[in-house]
Amino acid sequence: MVAVVVCSGGLDSVTLAHRMAASGEELILVSFDYGQRHKKELDYARACAKRLNARFELVDLSSVGRLLSGSALTDGGEVPEGHYEEATMAATIVPNRNAIMLTVAYGLAAAAGARAVAAAVHGGDHFIYPDCRPDFAEALDKMQRLALDGVGEVSLETPFIHWSKAEIAAEGARLGVPFEESWSCYKGGEIHCGRCGTCVERLEAFDIAGVEDPTPYEDREYWRQAVAAHDAARRGS
Repeated sequence: MVAVVVCSGGLDSVTLAHRMAASGEELILVSFDYGQRHKKELDYARACAKRLNARFELVDLSSVGRLLSGSALTDGGEVPEGHYEEATMAATIVPNRNAIMLTVAYGLAAAAGARAVAAAVHGGDHFIYPDCRPDFAEALDKMQRLALDGVGEVSLETPFIHWSKAEIAAEGARLGVPFEESWSCYKGGEIHCGRCGTCVERLEAFDIAGVEDPTPYEDREYWRQAVAAHDAARRGS
């Protein structure tokens, strides 16, 4: 059977691709250029497809991305540092991004005769991103089934939607995912910064999971300070 995996090149989607490949699925990995501040993640997605002997498709949505202004990921503004669940991370929201990407992925899946579209949204995303929450996934799947009625039978799979990032890291370790060949950092420097929300979340997840992260970081210790500050603020609220 064929499945389409939306793959950003990050830890979550790369782990998802490995998980589905391990189950014997024939995969199509699809990535999106939506005018994000850097393209490094796309290279990691392409490398993942090559590693898994999967078809790779890169969709150019850069013209659409120019309309989705107001995000630190598209406008070139300063990327906030600190814990992933801090309110400042709302600056990284790209309006309706997942709905747009998943709609394209459903069309690709129907055209390719695929049975499913898989996305690596996870429980840690729910606080910040409305298009990563279970009710959104359920509603979008229903809408797409109606849109493809009589054309194709494609379902949405989100196996990590109630998982923590630490659980995903543990699953990746079980599958032998080469973690250093995934890209999470929002800043897009030579190596992961270790200070932006996704870097902090990633380092914390590996620590909780008890899994070694071989990825190099500019600052490998800042996450501890960010987590401590977040926990202290939560206790005081």
